[in-house]
Amino acid sequence: MSIKASIVGCGKMAEVHAAIINYLPHTELIATCDSEVLMARQLAERYGAKNYYDNVDRLLADAKPDVVHITTPPQSHYFIGKMCLESGSHIFVEKPFTVNYQETRELIDIAKNKKKKITVGTDEQFSIVATKARDLIKDGWLGGRPVHLDVFYCYDMSDERYTKSFLKNKSHWVWKLPGQMIQNIIPHAVMKIAEYIDDSFDLIAIGFTSNYFLKLGEKHLIDELRVMMIDKNQVTAFLSFSTQMKPAMIQFRILGPQNGIVIDEVQQSIIKLHGRKYKSYLERFVPLYKYSKQYKKNFYKNLGLFIKREFHMKRGLYNLIESFYKSIENDEAPPISYEDILKCSKITDMIIKQIYKETLS
Repeated sequence: MSIKASIVGCGKMAEVHAAIINYLPHTELIATCDSEVLMARQLAERYGAKNYYDNVDRLLADAKPDVVHITTPPQSHYFIGKMCLESGSHIFVEKPFTVNYQETRELIDIAKNKKKKITVGTDEQFSIVATKARDLIKDGWLGGRPVHLDVFYCYDMSDERYTKSFLKNKSHWVWKLPGQMIQNIIPHAVMKIAEYIDDSFDLIAIGFTSNYFLKLGEKHLIDELRVMMIDKNQVTAFLSFSTQMKPAMIQFRILGPQNGIVIDEVQQSIIKLHGRKYKSYLERFVPLYKYSKQYKKNFYKNLGLFIKREFHMKRGLYNLIESFYKSIENDEAPPISYEDILKCSKITDMIIKQIYKETLS
């Protein structure tokens, strides 16, 4: 089976999607679409698509794609996604999936009714280290279900030139989201938690504007976030989002009743945390030695991937798209469950409602 793909929204992320589509076997980028037709044309010409459009209806009617990649601003995801599903196409939607839980629920319901598949671009779930961690958990490394989840997600805005430019450009679509910058970035972090926490949970969120932003004259944009969660099974989770923390890490700790795991997306490393305690002064030496061996193993693994030219920055997105296409070809469950997509949207809505009370009240 050859999958015919198209892209709606021909900005920065569309470039990455187009390159991956062209690299995958048995796939073809047949059309591009953007409200600015020149953007659609240049992407089509550079990645070999035969047609380009400035109207989604025409794209769907003429090209009849099997899959549509939606890489437009999030405010349009629901409407474009609905059009594509009702026209008979599967959809790959960049994060955030939609702007609220209700839109997410409706798109999933439409997909089920139309027997079409959908997924969301939280590609960090499919990086090499995230996939390895998932395998370790399935093999029982934690010793049971997770007890605690801890996510650090940093977005470095220490470059004052970039930050000032961003703050001045109030016309950018990010400013029009209910949760502004937070809503655009945290789906990656939230999805890490959603995979392991139950649908029934309590959540407390605190958001504030950092002193750095205040000094630049910005009083309304929230760029610091702390979240605490507990589900009905007493699985707890912390989420820390920051533009100011150093090191600017993207790290996920999963702690179980026996052992734990640390996944570092920046360094692309995975460390197995041993729950065993050693006697007396051995506790000061043996664990450090074992962890040093793991770091050495991570170093050589990354070096080997780099030498073989397999150490791609967007490897997770490649893996996610490939898995999504296979689920279409084989009529299997999509790589990210609809339950997790709904949980991610629900958690995000609850966070935004608490930190931007006037927005969703």
